[in-house]
Amino acid sequence: MILDLYFARRFFMSFLLIGAVFLTLILLIDIIEQLRRFEETDIGFAQLFGLTLLSAPGAIDEILPLLMILSTVVLFVALARSSELVVTRATGRSGIRALAAPLTVALLIGILAVSTLNPIVAATSNRYQTLADTYRNGGPSALSLSGEGLWLRQGGARGQSVIHAEGYVQESGGITLRDVTILSYAPGAGPNRRILAETARLGDAEWMLTNAKVWPLMEGVNPERGAREHAELTIPTTLTQERVEDSLGRPTGISVYDLPATIRELEQAGFSTRRHEVWYQAELARPLFLVAMVLVGAAFTMRHTRFGGTGIAVLAAVLLGFGLYFIRDFAQILGENGQIPVALAAWAPPVASIFLTLGLLLHAEDG
Repeated sequence: MILDLYFARRFFMSFLLIGAVFLTLILLIDIIEQLRRFEETDIGFAQLFGLTLLSAPGAIDEILPLLMILSTVVLFVALARSSELVVTRATGRSGIRALAAPLTVALLIGILAVSTLNPIVAATSNRYQTLADTYRNGGPSALSLSGEGLWLRQGGARGQSVIHAEGYVQESGGITLRDVTILSYAPGAGPNRRILAETARLGDAEWMLTNAKVWPLMEGVNPERGAREHAELTIPTTLTQERVEDSLGRPTGISVYDLPATIRELEQAGFSTRRHEVWYQAELARPLFLVAMVLVGAAFTMRHTRFGGTGIAVLAAVLLGFGLYFIRDFAQILGENGQIPVALAAWAPPVASIFLTLGLLLHAEDG
C-alpha cells in the first residue's frame, strides 16, 4: 500500500510538472496568436491576456492524452534510472502490478476532466467567443439550438439583431434558414425593425432573404401601414459561414451535464443529434482513453536504462499515442456521419487501445 501511494504521488507530481510546462507554453503561444488576430482592433494587452486565459482550459483539455503519456514516460524513466523498478520486481511485484497506482490516478484525473474540466471549458469557450465578437464587431454574436428552433444573435456598428428560424439546411453552397424572423435593435435603444422571411441564406457578410416582409418599429409610425414586401432582400451580418457551421456541428460549448437535455430538445425539434450524441459518449469514455495513454507510455519505458534506446522508446510511445488519438477522432467522425453506431464510435477506440497496450505490456514483462 505504501509503495502504491509512493508511485501515485510520483505520477501525480510528474503530471503537475508537465502540465505547468505546457500551460506556460500555451499561454505564450496563444498571446502571440491573439495579438495577430486582433491587431486591427483597438484593445489593450489586458483584454488580450484575458482572452488567452479563457482559451487555456480548452487547450489543456485537448492535450490531456499527451500529458498522460509524457507523465508516464517521466515517471518510469526516472524509476528505471534509480533502479527502483528493479527493487520493486525483486520484492515479488510484477511490472503490471506497479502500474496499479498510476492507472488509478489517471482514472481519477479522467473523471475530474469529465465532471469538472468539461463544464469549465464550455463556459470559458462561450465567454471567449462573446468577448471576441464584442471586440471585433462592437457586440456579441451567439447561436443556440433548442426545441423552439434555431436562435442567432449578431452584433455590429448598426446595433444588435436576433434571428429565429424554424429549421436550417446545410448544403455545399452554404447554410439556408427557413421560416425566419429577424428583430433588429438600434444601438443603445429598443427594436426598430421586424422582418419575416421564407428563407435566409448566409452569404459573404450578408443574409440573402427571399419573400421578406419588413415592419418599421419606430415611434409615430404605423408598423402595418409602413410595412414593405420584398421578393429578395439583403441585410448585413457579422456572422461567418465557418462560425455558424462550427456552432451547429460541434457541441463543445455545451456542458456534459446539459447535453442529454439538449439532445432531447433537438430531437423534439426535428434536428439531427448524432454529433451531440457522439460527443457525449466520447466524453464519458474519456477516462478509459486516458488510462490507455498511461499504458502506452508504460509499455515502452518499463525497462532498465542499461538496455539503451530510451530516446527511441519515448518517441515510439508518443507516436503510438498520437496514432491512437487519430484513430479515436476518425471513429468519432464516422459516428457523426452515421457510418458506424454512436456507441461503437465513442467506446471502441479507448477499449481497443487498452487491450492493445496490455498486450504490449504482457509481451514485454512475460515474453
